[in-house]
Amino acid sequence: MKLYADAPVRRSLQLAGDLLLVVWVVGWLKVADVVHDATLGLAAPGRKIEAAGGGLASRLREAGSAVGEVPLVGDDVRSPFDGAGRAADQIAAAGTSQVQAVQHLAFWLGLCVAAIPIAVMVVGYLPRRWRFARQATAARRFVDSSADLALFALRAMANQPMHRLARVSDDPVAAWRDGDPDVVRALAALELEESGLRVP
Repeated sequence: MKLYADAPVRRSLQLAGDLLLVVWVVGWLKVADVVHDATLGLAAPGRKIEAAGGGLASRLREAGSAVGEVPLVGDDVRSPFDGAGRAADQIAAAGTSQVQAVQHLAFWLGLCVAAIPIAVMVVGYLPRRWRFARQATAARRFVDSSADLALFALRAMANQPMHRLARVSDDPVAAWRDGDPDVVRALAALELEESGLRVP
């Protein structure tokens, strides 16, 4: 697989583009991590509510147990403490739910912050790089002798703009038919340049 062009300028641009893609991905992953951590900070009140509710429920139950041991009236006095303990459990559960909701929000927010810009860059850049690599790899298989240059010269006459063909020859088709080596080589160079290759 040929990933980079032979021409130094084009190869440098391709390397710079690949490096920019890596930096872009790593940068947005770091931004997503910062957003994730900052969002998790919103869970602090929920954790406090959870801890306070749990602690209050535990103390109310202890108080209810202690009061429950009072002879004759213990069970009657204990029941409000047990009810208050259950209410404190609900407060703790509400704190737990808030923490879980913030954790889900942090995950999805971080994911979206990273995924959207990375996807935009990848969708815009990778298909062009893949097309180049596929075309350059296929073209390189055909360029192993000067006889193969005629194929690329023919492709150049079919694909290249007229003003580029006119710079090669006043009548490139006739020169190609006659097998003029200079014109065939110049036409092949035009097409090989598109594929990121040099004339052998």
